[in-house]
Amino acid sequence: MTEVVIAGIGQTEVGEHWDIGLRDLAYAALQDAVKDSGGLKPQALFVGNMLAPNLSNQAHLGALIADYAGLIGIEAVTVEAAGASGGAAIRQGYLAVKSGMVDVALVLGVEKFTDKIGSDVDAALATASDSDFEAVQGMTPTSQAALLMKRYMHENDVPSNGFAGFALTAHANGAANKNAMFRKAIIPETYAKAEMVSDPLNMFDMAPNADGAAALVLTRRDLLPSNWQNPLVKISGSAASSDTLALHDRKDMLCFETAQISAGKAMNQAGITLDQINFFEYHDAFSIYAALQLEAVGFALKGQGWKLAADGEIGLKGRIPCATMGGMKARGFPGGAAGVYQAVEAATQLRGRAEANQIAGAKTALIQSLGGPASTAVSHILQRMD
Repeated sequence: MTEVVIAGIGQTEVGEHWDIGLRDLAYAALQDAVKDSGGLKPQALFVGNMLAPNLSNQAHLGALIADYAGLIGIEAVTVEAAGASGGAAIRQGYLAVKSGMVDVALVLGVEKFTDKIGSDVDAALATASDSDFEAVQGMTPTSQAALLMKRYMHENDVPSNGFAGFALTAHANGAANKNAMFRKAIIPETYAKAEMVSDPLNMFDMAPNADGAAALVLTRRDLLPSNWQNPLVKISGSAASSDTLALHDRKDMLCFETAQISAGKAMNQAGITLDQINFFEYHDAFSIYAALQLEAVGFALKGQGWKLAADGEIGLKGRIPCATMGGMKARGFPGGAAGVYQAVEAATQLRGRAEANQIAGAKTALIQSLGGPASTAVSHILQRMD
């Protein structure tokens, strides 16, 4: 059985990079990942991106970045699945190497939000929803998440501060991440006083849109160069699932079925059970998403996901550590690059190099990317190989 290993990782700091272009941002992460791999030469490039045609007036990123990186001639394509674009790009790289058709795959996630400002960004983000039945009515991802959160709170008697634990955990973990946009812990009073964005969702219940790029080099174990000395991490499970694009078309809006399906398939491929997962990198673009993912994957009963955060069970020393490097809330949400950042951060943990955020003895991670309100879900199991 072919084992797909993560040979190299690279990332840029997440933030507002007004003075850096999309291709330069991409190249910085790409270059670091190739160097970390010991100089492996990729045969294919899979670029996860969500909004470049809308925000950067640039499509055809595969060819653009391959050219800029001096990789002309290799297979190079863009993968788009809204917020799950990065996770979907990882899956394509994984399948390419797993199949034997590609020896070395370079996976890149990149997004440049600051190429546009204001309503242009909101309009671009709304393209991830159903244009004919949601976006045309003025629905944005933020207002949709607020409605979802309000319904969840109503059905499960969640107090007004019930979601605070997600933000508190993320910011506590992000404080020590040098690549995070926000590196300061917050206290419950800070959350309680936060400005309301779309009732009941406040500014700490949503991740900030940000620029960033992250990259992975994937290959087979036997192709690792002789000068490669990093602890070995493999992708032992990979799966994706889709649901209705419009949230109102679902039988149960408070059940992220795709998260359940893709996580279950990935764990089955890896031959592991839920209790063998040492940490979970969820897609906390909004606090409500994190709660619903914890329930869908099986860490909490339906309607009880918020309690894991409220009770401190998702902290670095909790029952199931989550957002271990700050998640999207503190690190920032770099659109189509978000899923690749998850993999880079998980690989850093599994290599034992997360420093102040290190989870002792971590060997198995679940990372999951969502496109929209789980219209797409891509899950991967990463494991350290001793």
